[in-house]
Amino acid sequence: MKLVTVAEMKAIEAEANQRGLSYGEMMDHAGRGLAEAVNNAYSHLINPSVLGLVGSGNNGGDTLIALEALARHGWQATAYLVKNRPEKEDLTSRFEKAGGEVIHRTEDNGMHHLTGLLKETDLVLDGILGTGIQLPLRPDISEVLKAGLHAYQDRAEKPIVVAVDCPSGVDCDTGDADENCLPADRTVCMAAVKVGLLKSPAANLVGQIQVVDIGLDPGIPSWEKVTDQVVDPDMVKGVLPVRPKDAHKGTFGTALLIVGSINYTGAALLAGRAAYRIGTGLVTLAVPAPLHTSLAGQLPEAIWLLLPHSLGVISADAAEVIRPTLSQVKALLIGPGWGQEDTTGQFLSHLLALEVKHKRASMGFVQRPEEGNSPSSIHLPPMVVDADALKLLTKIPNWASRLPTNSVLTPHPGEMGVLTGLPTAEIQKDRFGVARRFAQEWGHVVVLKGANTVVANPKGRLFVVPIATPALARAGTGDVLAGIITGLLAQGVDATEAGYAGAWLHGMGGLQAERAVGNSASVLAGDVIDGLVDVMGEIYATRSRRTAMPA
Repeated sequence: MKLVTVAEMKAIEAEANQRGLSYGEMMDHAGRGLAEAVNNAYSHLINPSVLGLVGSGNNGGDTLIALEALARHGWQATAYLVKNRPEKEDLTSRFEKAGGEVIHRTEDNGMHHLTGLLKETDLVLDGILGTGIQLPLRPDISEVLKAGLHAYQDRAEKPIVVAVDCPSGVDCDTGDADENCLPADRTVCMAAVKVGLLKSPAANLVGQIQVVDIGLDPGIPSWEKVTDQVVDPDMVKGVLPVRPKDAHKGTFGTALLIVGSINYTGAALLAGRAAYRIGTGLVTLAVPAPLHTSLAGQLPEAIWLLLPHSLGVISADAAEVIRPTLSQVKALLIGPGWGQEDTTGQFLSHLLALEVKHKRASMGFVQRPEEGNSPSSIHLPPMVVDADALKLLTKIPNWASRLPTNSVLTPHPGEMGVLTGLPTAEIQKDRFGVARRFAQEWGHVVVLKGANTVVANPKGRLFVVPIATPALARAGTGDVLAGIITGLLAQGVDATEAGYAGAWLHGMGGLQAERAVGNSASVLAGDVIDGLVDVMGEIYATRSRRTAMPA
């Protein structure tokens, strides 16, 4: 799903109109797509009723077209016109001919009819305001929203609310929202998701996001120019490696996880389990030696590399123990459970010093034999940097240039603050911009964790994972994410794709764990791994059904 600003969407529609796809045709596509989305998602309703809250703009037109289609499909449909529609438009009369009822706000003194309908209908289509609004709202619109919200809140069994392109009263660039916005169960976006819908507080109002086609030609230059995306299941299915029947463990790579300390033993176990559950062929856990006894029986599938330690934390000379293993490793994870002792920081500096840079190629980009690497040269494999390693990095001069190319950094907002020097509040206010800026500046993939995790790469592309759940607000879930991303890298997945696919799978695992446990408060990090197993099973089952040979 493409991610756009309001200005970008307006430019795309204007160019489409100039190339022969009229605004009316786009609206017709949008309205019919909206009706299909509603009808498919809520086909379980018996004798369903729908109330459309209709504004004077394009969203109101989309809503009327959808109401007409739903009425012809057997829904009891009512349109409440908050503002009069353009005089030359025939959408209202078409809807009435299809059997729908139209009520005008100007004829509803005290909005008693509106509040009564909101207390009875099965489903509400919120099409009052579109993506171009700016706050604060005009008093007449604010009054309608307030009356609608109160009627919604007073109802014991809430109606389903579907927002048309955006919940009315949301600024679709900034994510700001009027206090009387009606919270949606689903937001059906036209052609692309608007950036503000994934920013707080709007992100708490949109529910599930879905995109419908409005007839755009893929060849429209301004449409093709959009590269930012909202991650969806199809994107993730396209990233996960194929698993041929004749595969062996080497097919799916080897991951080395340098993890854990005496105070954070569980981080090693969680990261290792996650790396295996995502499909890695072989996982080696490099841990301070005292951890081995307590961990080995809990993950018998792992290979263990015991590291020199200082009172249970990785010591400075552990890099030499790591060195011989690196030639066989496809992906490397550092940081989970480390702690921030000086000796571990020295280990990190020594580890990065093992990376021997290629010398500059000669003219014509042909490298002479004497300019290549010596047999003793070591290049670190694709790397995921998480947790304490992120903080320890800041003590190493020019740390970004010392990491392997396209490493994946996985900070939460506080860790991002340590890396950048920015206040956490400033980072949270502009998560998209901050992630993009520093991914380009550092030359690495940034996975900025949190509700609607943001993934940015050095080319300036942005990917947003539209998942937010308090089930992931638990110690250890970051270790799980780090293990997932590392496992994907080990299987040969590109760093950017591993970042966004890993974050999506992690989020879906959290949602699945919440369902399995019965509430978000009781979910543990290990439950997220169990949820990941279910999510992976569904993805691979779907892929198998799609590729199965016909009978």
